[in-house]
Amino acid sequence: MVKEILQYEVYWISLDPTLGSEIAKKRPCVVVSPNELNQFLRTVIIVPITSTIKTYPWRVDCLIADRKGAMATDQIKVVDKVRIGSKISALSKREIAALKEVMRKMLVD
Repeated sequence: MVKEILQYEVYWISLDPTLGSEIAKKRPCVVVSPNELNQFLRTVIIVPITSTIKTYPWRVDCLIADRKGAMATDQIKVVDKVRIGSKISALSKREIAALKEVMRKMLVD
């Protein structure tokens, strides 16, 4: 298990088992829970990243390890830290701003 998990870092996370239309398999995911939660809780809030690029307003484009992807904010979920594998990278400032804007529209407005 990774020792320190920081907001807006991208990790390999195993999402299986899943049910129905939940996004599945081991995939890159961005941690969106605040560092204060990540430090004390045994769970984190994540947004899975998919390589299937669609122009949905709730998908946020990103570049992870030189590969194009989309953050699937429609699949936001809580996972136990035991599911977390190695760190891949972290989001850029532009990607963070775009993700925050979409999440704000989805969850607050």
